[in-house]
Amino acid sequence: MGTSTKPAKGMRDLLPRQMLGRERVIETVKSVYRSFGFEPLETPACERLEVLLGKYGEEGDQLVFKIMHRGEKVERALASGTAAENDVADMALRYDLTVPLARVVAEYQHELPKYFKRYQIQPVWRADRPQKGRFREFYQCDVDVVGSTSLTVEVEVASAVATVLERLGFLDFSIRLNHRKLLFGLIESAGIPATLEGSALVAIDKLDKIGVDGVRKELSGRGVDGLAIDRLVQMLALIEAPQDAMLDRLLDAVVGSDAGRVGVEELRTLVRYAAGTPAGRYFRVDPFLARGLSYYTGPIFEVAVADLAGSLGGGGRYDNLVGMFLGRPIPACGFSLGLERILVVMEERGMLGSNETVADVMVAVWDEASIADSIALAGELRAAGLRVDLFPDLEKVGKQMKYADGRGYPVVAIVGPDERAAGLVTLKTLATGEQRQVPRVDAGKAIVRG
Repeated sequence: MGTSTKPAKGMRDLLPRQMLGRERVIETVKSVYRSFGFEPLETPACERLEVLLGKYGEEGDQLVFKIMHRGEKVERALASGTAAENDVADMALRYDLTVPLARVVAEYQHELPKYFKRYQIQPVWRADRPQKGRFREFYQCDVDVVGSTSLTVEVEVASAVATVLERLGFLDFSIRLNHRKLLFGLIESAGIPATLEGSALVAIDKLDKIGVDGVRKELSGRGVDGLAIDRLVQMLALIEAPQDAMLDRLLDAVVGSDAGRVGVEELRTLVRYAAGTPAGRYFRVDPFLARGLSYYTGPIFEVAVADLAGSLGGGGRYDNLVGMFLGRPIPACGFSLGLERILVVMEERGMLGSNETVADVMVAVWDEASIADSIALAGELRAAGLRVDLFPDLEKVGKQMKYADGRGYPVVAIVGPDERAAGLVTLKTLATGEQRQVPRVDAGKAIVRG
C-alpha cells in the first residue's frame, strides 16, 4: 500500500485558489493594525516547554503539542521505564502568540519602547479535536500593547479589531465584554470558596456550549456546594438584562465583593471611553463571559457573530504574564483574531468574491520568432504595475486564449510579426471578445484603463 498523500489530521494544504482570498484578508489586517501604530513581530514556531506550560489553565496545557527529546536523550528517558510525558519532551509548538510575546518582552526589555505596540500574524498549534472551522494548525492575528495600565489600551486594541472586521465586510458582529474581577466577584457573591474559583471559572467558560444544566452538573462534579450553585445559576439571569441597565444590576449583585465592584466600575469607564470609537457600538457586556485562559487579569473580550457557534477572536488584559518571566509586574493587554474562523464565515457568506485571479493580463506567444519579444513585453507590462503571466509553450493562439479564460485573466496581449513591425500590441478582452490594437508604449496604460 502506497504512502498516503493526505495532510496530517487537523491540518490542511492551502491551494492557490484559497490563498488568494486568504492573503487579501491578511493584508487588510496588517494595514489596519499598522494604521493604529502597531509594529510587526515574529517568534519561532517552537518554544521551550517550561515557557508554555502553566500559562493556559488545566485544559489548555493538555492541548499543547509537545516535541520529544532527540537522539540519546529520548532513548535514555524511554529506557528508564518510568518516563512520564513531560520527561520525554523539552519543547513544544507554540499554543498562542501571547506567551511568546511575554517571553520576548522579558528577553529584550531594554531594546523595546516604554509602550510596546506589536502585531503578529503567525500559525499556532493545538492538539485539539478537529471540527468545522477548527484546526490543529491555524493562524492568529494579534495586537497587543505592553507597558500601560490605562483602559485606553483596551479601547485601542478593540477598535483595531472592530475596524478590521468592518473593512472585511462584517457588520453584524458584537464584541462581548466582561471583567475577570467582576466574574470572580459573582462567584464570590454566590458563596463559592476561593479554593474553587478556578474550577468554577472552567465550568462557566463552557456555558455557551453545555448550557445552564451542563454548568450546574460540572460545578457539582468539581465539588461546589449545591446552595452556591443555585445562587450562581440565579445570577445567570443577569445575561438577559438590558444593556443600559446591565452595569447597575451587576453592581447590586456584587455589593459584598470589592473585586466585583472594581470590575463593574472599570467596565463602566471602558464603555464610556469607547463611546465614539469603532469598538464602542459593538460592545455588549456579558457578565459570564469567562475566556478559558488563566492569565487574564482584567477586561476580557470575545467577538461573536450570529451564525457561528464559536467566536472570531478574543483577548483581554494580562498584567501578570510578562512578570512571570521577569519577577515584577508588567501591564499588558491584547486581542487576537482567528483567521481560519473569519475565512470560514466569509466563504459561507460569499464575502470572499469569486473572481480572484493572479494576473491582470496574459502575454501570448505567437511563434518561435516572437518568444523573446513576448518575454520583453511581459517585462514592460510588469514595469507599468500590472500582474502579468507569460504563456510558456508554443501552442495555437486559440488554446492560449482558452487557458487564459479558464484562469480568469481579463486580458490577453499578443505581439506577432505584424504588431512587431508596426510597434503595436493586440489586446483581447476575454469577457466581451473585443479586440483592439494600441501602441506598444501605451499598452500598460490601455490595460489599466480597460
